[in-house]
Formats: sequence, structure tokens, C-alpha cells
Amino acid sequence: MKEEMIVETEDLTKKYGAQTAVNQLNLGIKEGEIFGFLGPNGAGKTTTILMFLGLTEPTSGKAKVIGFDPARDPFKVKERVGYLPENVGFYDDMDARQNLRFISQLNRIPHEVSEKRIDYWLEMVGLAEESTKKVGTFSKGMRQRLGIAEVLIKEPKLIFLDEPTIGLDPDGTNRMLDLIHSLSREKKITIFLSSHLLDQVQRICDRVGIMIHGNLVAMGPIEELAKKKLGLNQQDYTLEEIYMKYFKEA
Repeated sequence: MKEEMIVETEDLTKKYGAQTAVNQLNLGIKEGEIFGFLGPNGAGKTTTILMFLGLTEPTSGKAKVIGFDPARDPFKVKERVGYLPENVGFYDDMDARQNLRFISQLNRIPHEVSEKRIDYWLEMVGLAEESTKKVGTFSKGMRQRLGIAEVLIKEPKLIFLDEPTIGLDPDGTNRMLDLIHSLSREKKITIFLSSHLLDQVQRICDRVGIMIHGNLVAMGPIEELAKKKLGLNQQDYTLEEIYMKYFKEA
């Protein structure tokens, strides 16, 4: 039985004038997995995510996200997909609950439904006791957790996370990684994780893809990439070693 792909691309390409940001990308993300998207700054990661969200159109090639072409049906994609950027924006003079209510209204979620979801996700991300505090007083970690709650209010099938643990202390990082893992395993939400923190990616991701100079140079489970690139069968490697091997050869 063929595994269902929640994201698929066929020779997806994006050019800005003479510069190719993403070059003939062929990528498949399995439903329910945590997929790590790696690469240096300027590798094409952000451009790829923007194409998946329907925020920029490809120069050529195709993409399908949750069964829709984001270039043709961007609103249908946005209704079913969540995106947490590195720097989350909120109304700082509103409290956590008010921010989530506003997002619920924007997504046309009925009030009686949204109130239950707000209660649930504030509890899940550990902000129930801080729900009436102004977001302007929140720490970086609290804002990140509120961002996760905001993304989950519309119950997406797929979430794009861009550096979700940057700036968090060790406790905040562990809580965020545990939450991401539980979203995949317990809620069956597909997670597309873009990060430079390779030890964290190795800890929670099922598969990774490595982008360099707009090209996808590797994709697969970390242990398979280690065997292919380092010749190692045991758990005596790090994702950083694998990544640097591909980076130096690109």
C-alpha cells in the first residue's frame, strides 16, 4: 500500500532574475511524520516554504500541499496548514486569550468552538495560568508556545515551523521539542521543521532533507544518510557530521 504524501513536488523551481533560489525540487513528505529541512542561509529553504504556502509562485514545476496546488488554491491550503515563523507577531497590548480569539475570528471559527479550543491549547502549551497576562510581558519561550497554540487553533493537518527553539533556554527547548513530537505521534499532525540546530533535528525528526545552493542534495532517514555518506551502521555519528559531509561536497 502506497504511503500517502501530504506534500509533493515535481521539478519545483523558483528564479529571481538570473538567480535560481530553488532548482528542480522533487520532494515528498509523508503524512504524520516530522521532516527536518536543513541548509545554510540562502539555500532556498524559506523560498520553498513560501511556495508551499502559496505566498510566492514557482517559476516552473509543480507542488501539491494537502491535495491542493498552492499557486492555484492558496486559500484552501492556508485553511488547512499552519505556519510558525521564527519571530512570531502578536498584539502585545492584548492578553494570550484575546490574541487567540482574534485569530479564531480571522479563521471564521464559531465562538463556542473556538473557546473550547483556546482552553485546550493554552493548557497543552503550558500557558493556561498566564492566559490573562499581556503578551508584551511574555518571554521568548512563552511567545513561541503561544505561537504554537495560535497555529493549532484551526486544527491544521500540516505545520511549518521555522526555527521554533531559537532563543529558548534548555527547559523551554525541551518542552517545545516534546510538544512537537506529541503533535506528530498523538495528534497525527505532519511537521515540517526548518532549523539550524542539528542536534535537535536528530532528536525528533523521522527524515531530513538537505538543501544547498537551491538543490536538494540528500533526503531520507538520518541512519540511512549516515550509512551512505559516512559508511556507519551504528549510532556513533551525529547529524552535523552527515550535514558537513554533504556541505563540503556540494
